[in-house]
Amino acid sequence: MKVADKVRSPCVSVCALDENDICVGCQRTGDEIFRWTTMTNEERRDVLVKVAEREKKVAI
Repeated sequence: MKVADKVRSPCVSVCALDENDICVGCQRTGDEIFRWTTMTNEERRDVLVKVAEREKKVAI
């Protein structure tokens, strides 16, 4: 698989975990951030769905 085919990280270079272990910049958990480089594209897409759900909660 070419690098261009990999699902890209949602990192926005604002790296700080809140009291719930969620990054205030990209909305991933500490574990999701740690494991990102070893995840399959399917696993990454699953994380991005969770990120979108977390972002909705923050926006409220």
